[in-house]
Amino acid sequence: MKIRKAQATNPSPAMLAAIGARVAIKQLPSGVRGLDDILGGGIPEFSFNIIAGAPGCGKTTMAHQIVFANASDERPALFFTVLGEPAIKMLRYQQQYTFFDVAKLGKSIHFFNLAEIVLKNDLDAVYDEITSRVAAMNPGIVVVDSFRTVIRNLGGTGEAAMQLFTQRLAQFMASWEATTFLVGEYVPEEVRDNPIFTIADGLFWLSQNVERNSVVRKLQIMKLRGQPSVPGLHTIRISSAGLQAFSRTMGFIDARKVPARRARLSMGIPELDAMMNGGLFEGDSLLVAGPSGTGKSALATQFIAAGIRNGEPGVIAIFEERPPGYTLRADSFGLDLKRAQDKGKLEVLYLRPLDLSVDEIMQEILDAVVRTGARRLVIDSLVSLEMALAPGFRLDFRESLYRLIVALTGAGVTILSTVEVEDNFTGFSFSHYTISFLTDDIIRLRYVEIDGQLRKIMAIIKMRGGDHSKDIREYVITKKGLVVISPRSTEYNGLITGIPVRTGPRRPQEDEPSPEPKARAATPSKKRAKKRSI
Repeated sequence: MKIRKAQATNPSPAMLAAIGARVAIKQLPSGVRGLDDILGGGIPEFSFNIIAGAPGCGKTTMAHQIVFANASDERPALFFTVLGEPAIKMLRYQQQYTFFDVAKLGKSIHFFNLAEIVLKNDLDAVYDEITSRVAAMNPGIVVVDSFRTVIRNLGGTGEAAMQLFTQRLAQFMASWEATTFLVGEYVPEEVRDNPIFTIADGLFWLSQNVERNSVVRKLQIMKLRGQPSVPGLHTIRISSAGLQAFSRTMGFIDARKVPARRARLSMGIPELDAMMNGGLFEGDSLLVAGPSGTGKSALATQFIAAGIRNGEPGVIAIFEERPPGYTLRADSFGLDLKRAQDKGKLEVLYLRPLDLSVDEIMQEILDAVVRTGARRLVIDSLVSLEMALAPGFRLDFRESLYRLIVALTGAGVTILSTVEVEDNFTGFSFSHYTISFLTDDIIRLRYVEIDGQLRKIMAIIKMRGGDHSKDIREYVITKKGLVVISPRSTEYNGLITGIPVRTGPRRPQEDEPSPEPKARAATPSKKRAKKRSI
């Protein structure tokens, strides 16, 4: 047997000169919303890719979206089916999606069945059939679904032959300037040993996981030559529009720059604005924490209404009561949200369906922000948001919430989030998620017992970048909403425990306040200022 010597493959001067010219690779749209951002701009033209995963993940639907997004009469798309469902049956289901365009069938999109060739012939016959079609039609996109079926039915040819077949096919497609996708059912364990994954330029891995009663689909770009893709697992969902992808880092790119001097936004409560030394900083994330019934939603509604009065559109994301009930409750405070909704200045999003991911919620909110031009956002509440998530997403709730806040504030939106906490009369917690460090500002609401009466107090815990009042103030909920009572003298210690201790005799002015106290901003006398105020 004659042994051939390995041939030298050092690049020639002409090759080096061509490389030095730095060829720009065009990016093709995927047709899948959100996927181009994850890919780093789109699909590299003339690349050789694999769409892999278990059955039911959306592989074929993704391939169809790519085909319909790029096929043209000049550069048609060829879709080769093997032993799966016949083309007529596959198209019957695919035409239910909004991306499907029946006018392209037979003109710019052509389907061919390789089943008979795969069953009766060898790899050379399959190769000849595919390449002859490509040479005759000069397509821009070529899909083989399922390529794994070809491997299984021609497996007797050996691993070396299969690798050679795949390499020949990849080189031929590149020479004809076709962007190629091989679709197949693979398991993660095969990535290490299967040579096809080494040859591929791009590897799109789809998965479907059952978590308790929820089904979650995810996408990972395991490999993509020539451009930076967003790493990690990204949520995907199949809807009437087909497959949609939700990037983990949505909003991190192109985040707006925070100006050196930021405007102050009114909370819609004059006394609270004074406590915040002029209002909330624009672009901040504010957390309002308190037990049920302390007025968190009322405060949030007044915050949104103040923005609308000032010409600042808003979005309210709710997870419990439906929008009509929410706006009706605002009416009881004299706040007309319905008019703002009718004018497109306010959207109330009801995001209650189960099995959501934070990325999907973030996309819904960001879409509403773009539609309305919103400058203010209310999330009511974080507890309800967590309950709307699929169980697997709740494990990473803090990380997801961080990405949500960064994405939205990066878009220039000022956020007010509410969170329910229990008053245990031994502590002063801000949230059971340990998320207070994620927010710029915190307002804590709570109940206190005074003289056998259950009253409400508030305190500003922190404000990044600005000073604020350190006073603990009493407030009431009236038909005008949340009203902060002007400072009154009292002789109690331990107000934040909920069970304050009297340090002096009871005074008449410490009786229950009237239902609608008149707020006044007068400065207390020097004698009264020495006393603790609520």
